[in-house]
Amino acid sequence: MRMKEARVAAIEWVMNHASREDGFRGAYISGSTIELPDNAELPSYSDIDVVVVIALDELPLKLGKFIYRETLIEVTYLSWTQLTSIKEVLKSYHLAGSFRMDTIISDPTGHLRKLQKAVSRYYADMFWVRHRCNNAIQRIEEGLRAIDASVPLYDLVTSWLFPTGITTHVILVAALRNPTVRLRYLVARDVLIEYGHADFYTDLLNLLGCTHLSPNCVEYHLDALSRTFDVASVEGKTPFFFSTDIAATSKRIAIEGSRHLIRTGNHREAVFWIVATFARCHKILATDAPSLHHEHSYAFEAMIADLGITSTDILIRRAKDVIQFLPRLRHTTEALLLANPSIDPK
Repeated sequence: MRMKEARVAAIEWVMNHASREDGFRGAYISGSTIELPDNAELPSYSDIDVVVVIALDELPLKLGKFIYRETLIEVTYLSWTQLTSIKEVLKSYHLAGSFRMDTIISDPTGHLRKLQKAVSRYYADMFWVRHRCNNAIQRIEEGLRAIDASVPLYDLVTSWLFPTGITTHVILVAALRNPTVRLRYLVARDVLIEYGHADFYTDLLNLLGCTHLSPNCVEYHLDALSRTFDVASVEGKTPFFFSTDIAATSKRIAIEGSRHLIRTGNHREAVFWIVATFARCHKILATDAPSLHHEHSYAFEAMIADLGITSTDILIRRAKDVIQFLPRLRHTTEALLLANPSIDPK
């Protein structure tokens, strides 16, 4: 499918459905596809991300992934209050990137277009890029310091994994690249090689614990995840914000997308999303099918054991290792900022 067709489907869904919801204040396309031209193919293992802006005290649960007009769309709701300040958006590493280009679908108040013009104007200023790098580093530290050792294993792993993975986002923000979710390690590797910091990428993999894993080992764990995924996608009834990521319509991304990485020589880059998906599957199973959660837990435990995590104490120590690594991350990030010709130093 061409990007133009995917975008048309997303626009049609917004106008026919989202625009009729209470509190609707607009919508825009975000994510890794925004830089692709209309005649490009929508990547095989990607969806098109739509953000729906809502002015309500309580946001609806994330709608997530679904098929519309043969297009896999992922819809996220965002509070209107998060977009009222241009400065706050410019400082936010997860919001600013969506407004560096005009991908606005609907803007009934006119504010989104005003915001987009301002953000795109100042997006590459060193002052704001540094702010966004610091915003990402702050999220790492706050997330890791907030780990609760008493939660179930799947939540414990998640609370370590995602802040650890933000280390790649700091690199991507400094390079003015989209802080993608599933492919964060792959894109960060390319950036670090481009800027002459290939060794630093090994350090990021060491924090994750996957440097030593072979392609066969990673694919073995992916096959086990696939079996767990199939069970969780059938048994899941309780709504979670990630529920549609663990569904038949999303298996192409979660499983086959990871298999594609492995078979194209990027097996270590597949590990992050394999672990994240394993944890999410087990949160679903523990809630809605406890006996199946226990039956399949050996596969999840084997995956994290291969990352060197065999106890809560070790995981907490690994979180501390990431925090202690942050000064080095800041140093390398600063080198990237100074070397990036697209950043305006003023």
